[in-house]
Amino acid sequence: MSTTAHRAIALALAFGLAGSAAVANSEVDLDAMRAATEKYRDVEMALADGFIRDPSDSCVSAEAEGLPAEWGAMGVHYIHPARLKIKQGTERVDGDSTNTEFMEPSILLYEPQADGSMELVAVENLVWIAAWEAAGNADAPMTNGRVWDTMMDDPATEADEAHGFEPHYDQHFWAFRDNPAGELMPFNASVSCEHHGGS
Repeated sequence: MSTTAHRAIALALAFGLAGSAAVANSEVDLDAMRAATEKYRDVEMALADGFIRDPSDSCVSAEAEGLPAEWGAMGVHYIHPARLKIKQGTERVDGDSTNTEFMEPSILLYEPQADGSMELVAVENLVWIAAWEAAGNADAPMTNGRVWDTMMDDPATEADEAHGFEPHYDQHFWAFRDNPAGELMPFNASVSCEHHGGS
């Protein structure tokens, strides 16, 4: 998502509901998680449950991020402001969520299809580093043996490595599309933004 989109989310959305208790190291059963989120194959169900489409309507690809194109893409993000506990009035998108529960993820990823529909490919969680540490956690969360990715902007570079967000950890779970690089990696070579009509 663009910085403008993230600021729009932060300014426009009310405080969310509390996330689940912080868990530093969790094991997720892929089949159980897939069953819990299966209903979101229908994007209308996601919208009905409080997810919103990235206001910038971006489809995130590795190439667009300045990374090797062969890494593939993530797709279009649908976020759940309540689960992320988005704050209002912050310059960068910020929140209080420490939700590591993949049965109730904070973000869904969809791949645009040629007919204009959206196909669910992955779920994602994001926790804010400040909130995570305030909850008593010294280390980044870990899921199925993988430490979550750390995202924070480096002011010494032109790029915004945190995409308009305050420092956070995030983790993808490719529950609905096989990922040649592994089910927990950020990008998926089997996902494309080819049919995306947005920005």
